[in-house]
Amino acid sequence: MMRWLYSGLMRLAQPLLKRKLLRRSQQEPGYAKDIPERFGHYAQAVPLHAGATLWLHAVSLGETRASAALLAALRAQLPNLRLVLTHGTATGRAEGQKLLQPGDLQAWQPWDTPAAVQQFLSHFKPDMGILMETEVWPNLVAGCQRLGVPLVLVNARLSDKSLRQAQRLAWLARSAFAGLTAVWAQTPADAARLQSLGAKVTGVLGNLKFDAQVNPTQLAAGRSWRNGSARPVVMLASSRAGEELALLENLKHFRPLALMDKARTAINNVVNEVQWLIVPRHPQRFEEVAELIQAHGFELQRRTAWPDAGPPPASGHEIWLGDSLGEMALYYGLANVALLGGSFAPLGGQNLIEAAACGCPVVMGPSTFNFAEAAEQALLAGAASRVKDMAEAVQTAVHLAQSPTELARRVQASSDFFEANQGAVQRTASAIKALL
Repeated sequence: MMRWLYSGLMRLAQPLLKRKLLRRSQQEPGYAKDIPERFGHYAQAVPLHAGATLWLHAVSLGETRASAALLAALRAQLPNLRLVLTHGTATGRAEGQKLLQPGDLQAWQPWDTPAAVQQFLSHFKPDMGILMETEVWPNLVAGCQRLGVPLVLVNARLSDKSLRQAQRLAWLARSAFAGLTAVWAQTPADAARLQSLGAKVTGVLGNLKFDAQVNPTQLAAGRSWRNGSARPVVMLASSRAGEELALLENLKHFRPLALMDKARTAINNVVNEVQWLIVPRHPQRFEEVAELIQAHGFELQRRTAWPDAGPPPASGHEIWLGDSLGEMALYYGLANVALLGGSFAPLGGQNLIEAAACGCPVVMGPSTFNFAEAAEQALLAGAASRVKDMAEAVQTAVHLAQSPTELARRVQASSDFFEANQGAVQRTASAIKALL
């Protein structure tokens, strides 16, 4: 009965979703592409296929990148595999195009109404569905159960905050989690939280992101540019709204200001000791952050204006803005130290594993509940430091960037931490093959 109420609300929300997508597409045109797919209407044909059709849902950019190594392992074990890849965000869909092979299909995640889910499953006819990390939708689960399509949750995680939210909607969440065919958790703590919602946790297999391969060309280029820099580089990585402002406000007061008529010079010279780089998490905020940097009196150098051979010569008067997509390996290679975005606001933090893969030490704020286990492991391994706020983060990062011996130790600890936690891909691929 309660799922009927939920389904009714989801149907009523469809016009609101369409308007939201069209507004979002003004900054990210990808959101205007194939909008009818979200409601179960498909223009692409699905030809007959002799092998297994595997549907994998990776909602956004991070999940899509994490799925790359898993898909490679599955293709090795299932040579006749056809992939149906779905996403919820434009960045995820653009990244997913790199994973497609001839015969594969790509579409938007169906909006969670019974009709859209039924049309999606009837159109693509998957032999199995794989959801990445957290994407459990009640009607999607119910639709797969009704048609006998095994649906599994891989690389599964559930924070304490998300558990509390799910418990408030237990009338809806418990049946959804219990309806999954199998769940493979990242950590024992995730497994316990998932089981408390009725999920059939059949294994704790680790985090797929530790098996993700960074772009070696980008990483090498970033390190080469860093080696040619006269000053160490500190990056605010995958920053969220409010965090850039906090950084800029702290940088303005990093040194005592000179006389009032020299205020602008003093502000600009704040960056003399290190080169600051800000890389926002969401591309629609690039212009906003550029304006924010300039409004605080700093000169601006945008990645999209850099010469092809490397970054611009640093004058000591500017902050670099990473306003490009798909270049995080380059930015982590360029940075000596990274401040972890999303951790200085109550947002749970962004993924720190990519930084470790690039050998970049991390300074993180108090909020890391989205990656609680990885954050604690990184602290224990010496790959990360935790601070109480942005002011302490600035001081910690500058001290580390200017301490060659300590920095080298942290770089090695980051690489060791990354390598020690690999192996989840093969374990997960074997579990999927056995079930399929």
